Amino acid sequence: MQNYEIDRFPVIVQFEDNSSVTETYGFVGSQGYVFLEGQLILPSEVKSDTVFIFMHPATTLNLMPFPAGLAAAGCHVLSCGSRYAKNDTALIMEKVVIDLGAYVRYAKEELGYKNVVLMGWSGGGSLTLYYQSQALNPTITQTPAGDPVDLTSAALIPADLVVFIAAHIGRAKILSEWIDPSVLDENDPDNRDIELDIYNPENTNKPPYDPAWVEKFRSAQVARIHKITARVEGTLAELKEKGGLELERPFITHRTMADPRHFDMTLEPNGRRANWCYLGDPETVNVGPVGIGRFSTLRAWMSQWSEKSNADGILCAAKIETPLLLVENQADDATPPSHTRQIFEVSASPDKTMHVIDGATHYYKDQPEKLAEAVEHVVTWVRSKGLID
Repeated sequence: MQNYEIDRFPVIVQFEDNSSVTETYGFVGSQGYVFLEGQLILPSEVKSDTVFIFMHPATTLNLMPFPAGLAAAGCHVLSCGSRYAKNDTALIMEKVVIDLGAYVRYAKEELGYKNVVLMGWSGGGSLTLYYQSQALNPTITQTPAGDPVDLTSAALIPADLVVFIAAHIGRAKILSEWIDPSVLDENDPDNRDIELDIYNPENTNKPPYDPAWVEKFRSAQVARIHKITARVEGTLAELKEKGGLELERPFITHRTMADPRHFDMTLEPNGRRANWCYLGDPETVNVGPVGIGRFSTLRAWMSQWSEKSNADGILCAAKIETPLLLVENQADDATPPSHTRQIFEVSASPDKTMHVIDGATHYYKDQPEKLAEAVEHVVTWVRSKGLID
């Protein structure tokens, strides 16, 4: 595959958006406008009427390996930042869907692309499925917290193809598999159940873990999520009943990285590194400030982290008949292998393909050959659909 030089161009997408609650800092959050910052990544002197669109709910992807790899392979790439880029504290998934829709429309109406391939990489996988399901059959008129956000009138434009690569089935779902179930008191993270604390040397449960204990652990994780959701819903109800100007409230969720799969390689075996996660040492991540879901507002919890989140990749994939390519990185240390396979099984698409990149890690760190293999597979598949030469 030819390797092109690439050029990068800033993209600014602006639209009006009036919210009852200010969610983002500065001009964007208080003046009724949203400004989205993206990047168009193009192979030098290569024309195309098809664009590959990437978006992650909470970060930017323009410097990640895959967008640049696709552009170097001759594809036009639009990397999109949501209004919550690099700060997901107040993130509302429904509004991220609107942001992605603004980019798709911009790509078609302003940049002149005829075809769109949605690239659901990592945390963008479930977002892509959520977007496409609502673009094809919009049903959402409010967030899980009950705030109005009408996707039925958002005029979302469906993509022509969808790619789900090294991705999990949803932020809420992955948190429910990572959150530390040993925490007994949300206000006192040191108050823990030793039997469920996989980092406590006094815990007699060691890898390889007994299946009955794993089942108990998983049930306790879900129970903790539900407990937090109940508290959040109660607080929202109390604020509404007060009728004052306090409409939101931030909070901290302690210890959110405790997955038995990090230590027991017999659980969903793949080529991942033992005693490790994509953010580093799991115990450090569990107690550190960068764990997922660590800082949240009430509404953000309901939309992106709670069991009531609409951004459920499983439910969304079951509503999408668009041609779908799924790529599993066989040594992924962020996305469990079962997630890709679940999406494949439930997908309603009559044209779905799954491929495994043997030995590939989540970020392809020091693996240029694995990145090239993954890129080539995506390009070959899109070419087979007639969207690129």
